[in-house]
Amino acid sequence: MVIFTNYIDNFIEVFTDDFSVFGSSFDVCLANLSIILKRCEEVNLVLSYEKSHFMVQEGIVLGHKVSKKRIEVDKAKVHLIFNLPVPSFVKQVRSFLGHAGFYRRFIKNFSKVARPLANLLTKDAPFVIDEPCVKAFEKLRSSLVSAPIV
Repeated sequence: MVIFTNYIDNFIEVFTDDFSVFGSSFDVCLANLSIILKRCEEVNLVLSYEKSHFMVQEGIVLGHKVSKKRIEVDKAKVHLIFNLPVPSFVKQVRSFLGHAGFYRRFIKNFSKVARPLANLLTKDAPFVIDEPCVKAFEKLRSSLVSAPIV
């Protein structure tokens, strides 16, 4: 974000290691993109060709299909989350809580709901997926596939 400070909210949005450049017309967007690419060169920022998409009318951003008309849910993302099985070992619990935690501000009482699963990650805790853990997982999973999250 520091690299693009002068441009944020004007014609670029930055999220973690991704950014989107926009404009009110094709020519404006092209001019804005030129400014951003020059800035990337100035600071030796290397972009991934495979992950770069230029002048698109719509695309998937953070699990949302974004277009000029609207923002809608990416059905593939919902299907993937909805069909997640209950975690069966510590690494799966940690991964699930990490992903769910990204949306914690949108999930009411996130810490309270996630506590049974989080307790499985404490040092020397026995790994037992009991009914409270399953309920916590199902509650978080259903929250992740409902608006306004996904």
